[in-house]
Amino acid sequence: MSEKETRVRRVLVANRGEIALRVIRALKELGLESVAVYSEADRDSLHVQLADYAICIGPPAVQKSYLNVPQLISAALVTGSQAIHPGYGFLAENADFARIARQHKLVFLGPSPESIELMGDKIRAKQIMRDAGVPVVPGSDGPVDSLGEVRVVAREIGYPLLLKAVAGGGGRGMRVVEAPEDLQRAYDMARSEAQAAFSDSRLYVERYIARPRHIEVQVMGDRHGNAVHFFERECSIQRRHQKLIEEAPSPVLTQEERAYLGEVSLRAVQSLGYETAGTLEFLFDERRRAFYFIEMNTRIQVEHPITEMITGVDLVKLQILTALGHPLPLRQEEVRIHGHAIELRINAEDPTQDFQPRPGRIEALHLPGGPGIRIDTHIFAGYTVPPYYDSLIAKLIAWGNTRQETLRRLARALDEWYLEGFPTTVPLHRKILEHPDFRAGRIHTHFLEQSGVLDALLD
Repeated sequence: MSEKETRVRRVLVANRGEIALRVIRALKELGLESVAVYSEADRDSLHVQLADYAICIGPPAVQKSYLNVPQLISAALVTGSQAIHPGYGFLAENADFARIARQHKLVFLGPSPESIELMGDKIRAKQIMRDAGVPVVPGSDGPVDSLGEVRVVAREIGYPLLLKAVAGGGGRGMRVVEAPEDLQRAYDMARSEAQAAFSDSRLYVERYIARPRHIEVQVMGDRHGNAVHFFERECSIQRRHQKLIEEAPSPVLTQEERAYLGEVSLRAVQSLGYETAGTLEFLFDERRRAFYFIEMNTRIQVEHPITEMITGVDLVKLQILTALGHPLPLRQEEVRIHGHAIELRINAEDPTQDFQPRPGRIEALHLPGGPGIRIDTHIFAGYTVPPYYDSLIAKLIAWGNTRQETLRRLARALDEWYLEGFPTTVPLHRKILEHPDFRAGRIHTHFLEQSGVLDALLD
């Protein structure tokens, strides 16, 4: 065993909600103690109640609690933790946080700060992938420094094109430009939004792919040079670039395409010397049957449960073990797909009111169950969802031997779902699952706007 393996006994979970609870459960199964952190608004949260230890890190405001690096590092040290798990969101892909943890002799249960930094720069990430033989979307070779440079690239790749923030994510700092006369306004807006969101106004340019499918590959590496992939997930059902429904495997890929995608993903991981959990995201142009790398997420993903369901591998435990120096316990040929899984993200939002967040007290709650159903959540009857954070309250996951069986189980589970207190996105999920194009797997990233599902919900 390495020095890191022997000295880590207690782990601070630098997150909240369902992912904090998910990590705490994995730590318990590994025989490690957990420390929950919480803001004053999360004092009664389930992750606080189920952790071995808990410590308050500040007031409800995110910047003063879950994004407060000095508070989190101090909490780890004062509680005698030897490691930090970042979960997802918040500081999970913050290279400075990982670096400061390392400086304080704390094991960061994620990739190295160097890998986070490298993949966080979308331009450099694209260049690295191109050099590794991974297909990328045609566009600028680096940041564009002026509107004139954008026009030069536009003449090469044509319209429509996409302006994207170098430090971007979640659709911020992103603009589609349909024609030359729209370029000036879109350029100014994208730069302004990127500066406000990321303190970095740099943009790059890509060919815009109409009606693409969003397909990602779960990967895992260790410090011994080993890497495996766990096949793909399809994340095409989105709203404003935020995922709503994910499934694994993709219903559209052939076996040859699946093998190719896994091969190029492993090539990317090995070229990076990447360690622990990560996800490579691609756009799939169904008309051309072509994949294009768009970014790599250097963390565990919200949608990791569907990969766990079809492979039987606990990804969070594997992430922790590889970060502690353990070699991967399985070879690529041992990872196989069994059945089909779909995840619905259930948010405390009102989809009939432009998805307005609707936090509040849960007066009554019944969660679905039965064969093939998994619920990842931190809510319970009597819990008050605070208004300060992401509106995700539960992930409803169904597994079946076939996609059709999975869809039937999801429909049954939605019928069993009952929450009294505030509206959620459950009615929207019902409408999507009923849509003939979704049921047939004919989906793309603009499905929600173009399918009429939202109109049907308002009728």
